[in-house]
Amino acid sequence: MRSRWIARWEPEDAEFWAREGERVARRNLAFSVLSEHVGFSVWTLWSVMVLFMGPEYGIDPAGKFFLVSMATLVGAVVRVPYTFAVARFGGRNWTVIAAGLLLLPTVAAFVVMEPGTSYGTFMACALLTGIGGGNFASSMTNINSFFPLRKKGWALGLNAGGGNIGVPVVQLVALAVIGAGGGPRLLLGVYIPLVVVSAVCAALFMDNIASVRNDTGAVRAAARDPHTWIMAFLYVGTFGSFIGYSFAFGLVLQTQFGRTPLEAAQLTFVGPLLGSLVRPVGGRLADRYGGARITLGTFVAMAAATGVVVLASERASLGLFTGAFVVLFVLSGLGNGSTYKMIPGIFQAKALREGLTGDDADRYGRRLSGAAMGLIGAVGALGGLGINLAFRQSFLSVGSGTGAYVSFLAFYALCFGVTWAVYLRGPAARTRSVAAAGAERRPSYAEV
Repeated sequence: MRSRWIARWEPEDAEFWAREGERVARRNLAFSVLSEHVGFSVWTLWSVMVLFMGPEYGIDPAGKFFLVSMATLVGAVVRVPYTFAVARFGGRNWTVIAAGLLLLPTVAAFVVMEPGTSYGTFMACALLTGIGGGNFASSMTNINSFFPLRKKGWALGLNAGGGNIGVPVVQLVALAVIGAGGGPRLLLGVYIPLVVVSAVCAALFMDNIASVRNDTGAVRAAARDPHTWIMAFLYVGTFGSFIGYSFAFGLVLQTQFGRTPLEAAQLTFVGPLLGSLVRPVGGRLADRYGGARITLGTFVAMAAATGVVVLASERASLGLFTGAFVVLFVLSGLGNGSTYKMIPGIFQAKALREGLTGDDADRYGRRLSGAAMGLIGAVGALGGLGINLAFRQSFLSVGSGTGAYVSFLAFYALCFGVTWAVYLRGPAARTRSVAAAGAERRPSYAEV
C-alpha cells in the first residue's frame, strides 16, 4: 500500500511535473472536488430547507433570512482555522476529518425537522451547517500546494467550481423531493450517505504533502500586506455575491413574487449551476488575459445586471427579474475564478519586484498566497452574510428587495473603482524596465 505522505513535491520542476507530479495532482484534485462539493451542499442546505417550512412552522420571511444568514456567518468564520488545518494534519487527513464532520448538521437536521420544533433549535442546526463552508478553504489551500503557478488558475477554478456546483445540486435534489411530494427528511436521507462516501474516497485516494507547514510568519506577512485585504474586498463582490444570492434567491422568489415552494425550486438552481460551471472559465480567462482585467470587466457587467434587477423589481416582472439574476450568478462565477487566480499572481509579482528570482520567488509566492487565501476566503464569504441581512432589512422596511439591490449596485461600482485604481493604473500597475540584459521581465499587477 502506497504511503499517504509525499516527501518530495516540486511542481515547478518541469521534469518532475511531467514524470509524476501532474498525475498525482490531478487525482487529489478530483477527490478534493468531491469533498468540497458535498461540503457546499451541506452549507447551503438551509437555502432549500426553508422552502419546506410553510405556515405550520410559524417562521416569517425575516426569520428565514436570519436562519440562512447564520449558516453563512459560520461558514465564513471557520474558513480561517480550516486553512491552517491542512498543514497541521495533512491535506488528505484533514479532508477525511472535514468530510466526516458534515454528519453533525445533516443528522441533527434529520432528527428535528418538523413543525413544533423551536426556532432556537432550527438556528442551532443552521449554525452547524456552516462547517460545510470551511471545506472550501482547506480544499483550496491543499490544491494550491499541488499545482505549479502556470496551472493554478485552471486548477483552483476547477476545484472551486466543482465545489460550488454543490449549491445547485442540493437545490435540484430538493426540487425532485418537493415534486415527488417528499419532505425534508427525504432530502437529508440522500445526503447523509454522500457525506460518508466523500470521507471514504478521501481516505483511499488522496495524499498529504510532507513539506507543507503552517508558516505563522507568512500569515503575519499576508495579514500586513494591503493586497490581502484589497483582494478580500473584491472577493466579497464576487464570491460573496454568489453564495449570498444562492442562499437568498428561493426566499426572494417566494416572498417578493409569491412563488410556491415547487415554483421557487424550479428556478432557484439555474443561476448557481451556471455560476459554478463558469468559474473554471474565469480562471482560464485570467490565465490568458490577466485576472485584474477579467475582474474589472466582471464588475462592470454585474453593476449593469443589477440595474436590470432593480428595474424588474419595480415593475414586478418575474421573467426579467429571473433572467437578470441568472446573469448575475454567471458573472459572479467568472469573477470568482479571476479573483482567485490573482492571489498567487500578485505575490509572485511582488517577489519579482523585490528582486527575488527562480526558486526563491516561487517559494515566496506560495508562502504568502497560501496564507492569504484563508483570510480572503473567509472575508469573501462574509459578503453572503451581508447580502442576506440586506434582504432581511429591505423586506422588513419596504416589503421588497429593491433597497437591497440598489446597495448591491453601489458596491459593485466601488469594486470596479478599486480594481482599476490598484491593479490597472498608476505606478503599481506599470511594468518596470528590465534591470539588466537577460534579466527576467518583472510583471505588472495588471497581468496577475
